[in-house]
This record gives sequence, structure tokens and C-alpha cells, in this order.
Amino acid sequence: MGFGMTRLIKVNSRKLLRVIIRVALVIAFWRVFFIKKPDKWLKKPDKEQLEASSASWEGKGGLNCRAVVLGDPDSQKTAQWLAQNRDYRRKVKLTDEYYINATQDCRDFRLTRGYATLAFHEEMDFPLAYSIVAHHKVENFERLLRAIYAPQNVYCVHVDTKANTTVAAAIANIASCFPNVFMVSQPVKVVYASWMRVQADLNCMSDLLHVSTEWKYFINLCGQDFPMKTNLEMVRDLKALEGENSIQFKPISKNQTWRVETTWAPVNGHMQSTGKARGPAPLDLSVLKGSAYIVACRGYINSVLTDSRIHELMEWCKDTYSPDEILWATTQQMPGVPGSISATSHVYQADSIARLVLWTGRSKCHGHFVREVCVFNVADLPWILSHHHLFANKFDVESDSVAVYCLEEYLREKRLAEIESDGK
Repeated sequence: MGFGMTRLIKVNSRKLLRVIIRVALVIAFWRVFFIKKPDKWLKKPDKEQLEASSASWEGKGGLNCRAVVLGDPDSQKTAQWLAQNRDYRRKVKLTDEYYINATQDCRDFRLTRGYATLAFHEEMDFPLAYSIVAHHKVENFERLLRAIYAPQNVYCVHVDTKANTTVAAAIANIASCFPNVFMVSQPVKVVYASWMRVQADLNCMSDLLHVSTEWKYFINLCGQDFPMKTNLEMVRDLKALEGENSIQFKPISKNQTWRVETTWAPVNGHMQSTGKARGPAPLDLSVLKGSAYIVACRGYINSVLTDSRIHELMEWCKDTYSPDEILWATTQQMPGVPGSISATSHVYQADSIARLVLWTGRSKCHGHFVREVCVFNVADLPWILSHHHLFANKFDVESDSVAVYCLEEYLREKRLAEIESDGK
């Protein structure tokens, strides 16, 4: 073989080697950044980060949250004293301006506030979608987001168009610090018990269906909810549903029929009856009542936005009182709707895992009532945690930040236990 041919083979061999190296690098890059990482690379969620975020909370005042949630009288007394102490409340309060300033450096904000950065494979394989509707109380919103945040989930945030400008700015800044948290594309002005509360969720549902994440279940929240379970626990509870929805629905009681007997309209920010009688529900549907809050599979959300029967029901619901409590419940009996229960099954779901709410006249509320709903305080925690729900409503850090703090500590301890057991 001549020198020229040998040189050509060597040159071509070098070119081929460079091509092979480049292909190998591309494959390696793809494996590292786009393919699910093995356990030792993904790692367990960061134990040190969880412990640091707990220790960074100022002014804990000797609180023993473990004893508080177990109902220990002395610990409860200390917690309640702290919750009502004005100086203490002023010391631990995080203002809207704090969030506006702190989010100028997103990396520092995420680290300082202790947001989750890693997850178990089981969680990665079962992402969740959230709609969060808020109009005030930024600290409440941010602590809720931090408690439910996971990098594989997606979060749509709706801020009422009538919200204070600093509230809107602070929440938008917080959302901008995360690639999987976004502001709804079409915010609306929400009036309590009006159709606009439904529309806010519908707009988030639409946005969430257009993200690239193939999330499995949808959960709608308000800014004063708080989780009772870790993300891993929620994933396992939702897997157990086997594709069904968890939506409260039962026959509307006689003392609640006023909600659908006449038409209602918002007047000066409040719903008022017009006195005009309403016709029966379309499609010969039995009107059911449930909760405004749902846990629903992806297929159900898609049907809500595309099924002409559901749209017909929506039109009928628009001038009822609190239409969300009618719409979700009634769709749960419609045949062919993913995750629903057949109308012929004669099975009603008086409860769902979506939300624990304490209404006037039920168990004792240690906090105070707003619109007949208990705003919990720290003394309610043992009762709350004796239930099976995913979330509880309502909390207000302005009236009792200790209740939320002790729930945060409770969830941190559970997460640490999950890490120690390697998610088993």
C-alpha cells in the first residue's frame, strides 16, 4: 500500500474517531440532563437542606412542635401564647416588600427559603398539577407554595385582578423564580360564590394542559390552604385512586336548594338573587352538591374543557350561587367523563381527600370563623392531623403563624423520615 493511501486512511481514521467522540459526548450529555438519573445520581432529597430551612426560622421561642401536634397541654399553651403575642408576631412576619426584594436574587431566595430541589423516582414518575387562586396574604401563599413545591410538578397561579398591586407584584416575583411555576395567562376579577371563581380555575386548567409536563392529577387550591401530607404521601394516595377522581358529591339538601332555584348575579362585589326562577338542569341531570375543591385525573380536566355536555351544564351553572360546588359534583355522575362514577351506581361521595374544612356547628374551632369556615389556630392541629385529607382550609399567618410553622415542622420530620428510609 502506498504512502498516500496510508496517509489517507490515517486522516479518515482520525475524522472517524472525532465523530465517535462527539457522538459519545452527545449521548453522555443527553443521559445526564434528559434521562432520569439513577438513585445514587438523583440522590435522595437533601436532608441537610431540610434541616437548615427549619433552623433558619427566627424566633421559635422554645416551641416543641412535635408535642404541639400531639396535643401536649403545656406545649399547646406555649404555642398559643406565642401566636397571640404581638411582638412575636411582628418579629416573624414577612411583608410583601420582603418578598419583592428577596426575589431579586432568585437563587438566594430559593436557598434561603428552603425549596425542594430533588425528588424520588416515584415522585418524578407521577407529577402533579396545581391551580392556586390568591388575592391577598402573600406570606400565606408563599409558605403554601414552599410546602407543596417539587421540581417535577407544575403550578399555575391566579391572582385576582382586584388584588393590591404589591400583592400582585410579590406573587408574580415569587412565581418568576421557578421554571415550573407560572402566572395564569388570563386572570379574572373574582367575586365570592360567583362564576368567576370557577373561571379562574378553568383558565389555569387550560394553561396546565398546554405545558410539556405529562402530569397525572390536578388539585385546585386557594392561598389559605395548607398540606397535611408530603408530596410522596400525596402521590401514593393518588395512585391508589387508580385513575378515579376524588370529588365530593351528594344530593342537594332541601335547605340548600335556594342556590339553584333562582338566578344569582354579583352586585357591588356580593352575590344577590334576582328572584327570577330557574329551569331544570340540562340533559336530565340530577343536580348534586359538593365542594369547590377537587382532586381530578388529567382526562377529567381535558373533558371539562372539551366536552359539549359539560359546557352545557356550565352555562346552566353560571347564574347559580357558588356554581363550583354544583358543577364539579354534578359532572362526577356524568357517563363517559374520565374518573367519574356512573349515575346508575347510586353511590355518593360525601367526602373527598381534597380538603378538610371545619364548618360552623361541627367540631370545636379554636380559631375564628370567616364565612362559616374555621380559620384554624395551633390548638386545632391534633384534630386536623387525625384526618385523611391532603389539605386543610383555612390558615392565616397574620392571626396564627405558629399553626403554620408547626405544620411545616411536622411535614419536614415526615420528609426526613422518608429520606432515611430511602422513600420506602
